Amino acid sequence: MKVRDLAVQGEKEGVAVLKDFKAFLLKQNALALAIGVIIGAAIGKVVSSIAEDVLNPIIGLVLPGGDWRNAKIILSRGMDAAGKPTESGITYGHLIGSIVDFVIIAFVIYLITKAFLPKPGEAPATKECPQCKEVVVVAATRCKACTQPIP
Repeated sequence: MKVRDLAVQGEKEGVAVLKDFKAFLLKQNALALAIGVIIGAAIGKVVSSIAEDVLNPIIGLVLPGGDWRNAKIILSRGMDAAGKPTESGITYGHLIGSIVDFVIIAFVIYLITKAFLPKPGEAPATKECPQCKEVVVVAATRCKACTQPIP
């Protein structure tokens, strides 16, 4: 086989792969999922910024000590090899801050979801088929399961 024939064959396979990939994206809604993930990440950054830059300073004013995200319980103090002081401790302030961030992000996502998702309509009134006990719409004249007339 010549080099030119191999190049043409590789080009045809590449086009086929691209067509298959496009069909996959359209069929599996992968593109919509990818867009949703990107938008979700962007919203997460905005909400984290609101929490960090707006709400946390307000919380810091209310709590004593100011910089509450760096609050910790010191377990031990020592010196490293270079002679610098080191501390080993439980940083509970960071944990509390992460929980506050999570609650704020969850609340904002809830509000966005409520605003943009359609509200479910009322379910149509139903009745039961006397023959097979299938649930059918009140306006139905025949049962969809057993096809018997419904009074």
